[in-house]
Amino acid sequence: MNFSKKNHEHKNKNVIDVSKKVILSVAVIAALGLTSCKNETKKETETTTTEMSKDMAMTDLSFGVRGNCGMCKSTIEKAANSVEGVASANWDVDKKKIDVSFDDTKTDAMTIHKAIAASGYDTEKVAGDEEAYKNLPGCCQYDHDMAMNQSGDGESEDHSNHNH
Repeated sequence: MNFSKKNHEHKNKNVIDVSKKVILSVAVIAALGLTSCKNETKKETETTTTEMSKDMAMTDLSFGVRGNCGMCKSTIEKAANSVEGVASANWDVDKKKIDVSFDDTKTDAMTIHKAIAASGYDTEKVAGDEEAYKNLPGCCQYDHDMAMNQSGDGESEDHSNHNH
């Protein structure tokens, strides 16, 4: 009977030791889980702050650019988009006007004007490069006296000689 009592006490001690280990393991896992959640929350906050500062630095600009057709549109927009910091560029064929959105901490308006002019197209502030202009396809060689940055009202004038 004495042997049985010792064996029973030994089993109780093992159960208590195992219980302590399980509780300690659960506590360590919970602590690690809380720590990693805290880091993920911190990363999301940092990303949001960065995105806000990028949005705050964006500048929208519109100015006239001479050109004729869809090929001109492609070349003009490609030239503007090649400038570091330009987020978007859209040239309107009818209005002879480009709308550019750019990060003003990375570039400025004059750099965009110069990039477009280097591709052979006149802007409001910079004359197109003559050599590049000569290399443009025939349909893209525009009239150097062409009006730029038009309001779009010219379309109604085109119909003035019709009998409507």
